[in-house]
Amino acid sequence: MASKPIDIEILGREFTVSCTDDERQGLLEAVDYLDHKMREIRDAGKIVGVERIAIMAALNISHELLNTKSGGVDVGDIKRRMFTMQNQIDEAISLQNKLL
Repeated sequence: MASKPIDIEILGREFTVSCTDDERQGLLEAVDYLDHKMREIRDAGKIVGVERIAIMAALNISHELLNTKSGGVDVGDIKRRMFTMQNQIDEAISLQNKLL
C-alpha cells in the first residue's frame, strides 16, 4: 500500500507526514495523544520552549510505555490470554452446536 502525505498539527505547528491508509487512524490518535501531552506540559508553565516541551513529552510517553511493559501490565500476555479464551469459547460453542 502506498504512503500518502497527511497534514497534522501539534502544539499549533503544522507538519506533513506520510502514512498508508491503514496507518492513518493510528497516526491521528498518536498526534492527538502527543499534542495533549505537550499542551499539559506547556500549560503547567514550568517548561518554556517547544523543543524542551517536546523532549519532556517524549520522556513522559517513554516512561509510560516502559511502565506498561514492565509494571504489572504485559499487553502481549493479555493478548495471548484473550486469544486462548476466544479459542476456548469457540470450542465450547462448537461442541454445543454438535449437541443440538
